[in-house]
Amino acid sequence: MSQAIKAYFTQIQQKLGQLAAAQSVLDQAASAMLTSVMSGRNLFVFGASHAGILAEEMSYRAGGLAIVNPLFSPALMLNVRPLTLTSAVENVEGLGSVLVDSSPLEAGDTLIIHSVSGRNAITLDVALAAKARGATVIAITSMATAQRVTSRHSSGKLLAEVADITIDNQCDYGDAAVSLPGLEQKAAPLSTIMGATIANSLVLRLCELMQEQGETPPILASANIDGNQQINRDIMNAYRSRIFYL
Repeated sequence: MSQAIKAYFTQIQQKLGQLAAAQSVLDQAASAMLTSVMSGRNLFVFGASHAGILAEEMSYRAGGLAIVNPLFSPALMLNVRPLTLTSAVENVEGLGSVLVDSSPLEAGDTLIIHSVSGRNAITLDVALAAKARGATVIAITSMATAQRVTSRHSSGKLLAEVADITIDNQCDYGDAAVSLPGLEQKAAPLSTIMGATIANSLVLRLCELMQEQGETPPILASANIDGNQQINRDIMNAYRSRIFYL
């Protein structure tokens, strides 16, 4: 194994170990999600640009909860051209508020927001608008980054300062993890690995809590295995009023 890949794997293992030690905040976040689910309210997830990969990870996939709803905007997806447009759109203040206003998110819902820096305008817009509606906001962000950046939003706040619950993704300032000789910037980011691990941990913990309440979690089965299509159809029919991506 190359030294660079070995260093990357070591970083992943170390960061996952740090995350495992933060079980209490994962429990807190999953409990907030449970409160929404058991009271008939809804779950949402948002991220912009690469942070939005986590919204895709949590939405309509095998092993995931059918009732997690993504807040998507085409301008923030990675299929726009030029791709650099996403960086500019992230800092158009007011756009995030429009996105929340056009969504079904309401009081009592829980919104998970993924942003490594937690500084860009759209992230703060979405978080503040969701809180104004009475939703609980769970942030997945890098506290090492939050300690070294300033807000790009007129509120002057960072996501970690707005959220009701903040989960540190354990990523270093700048996200990338591995230094290479002769290269000024590091390579190999960690936030997608850490974010996906956090997201799926929240789903797992929520499933456990739902089972403790006598509820069967609506976990989707792989559509690539024969016979599972009916399982998913039944889930979609049972939870149609709480699924907004259909």
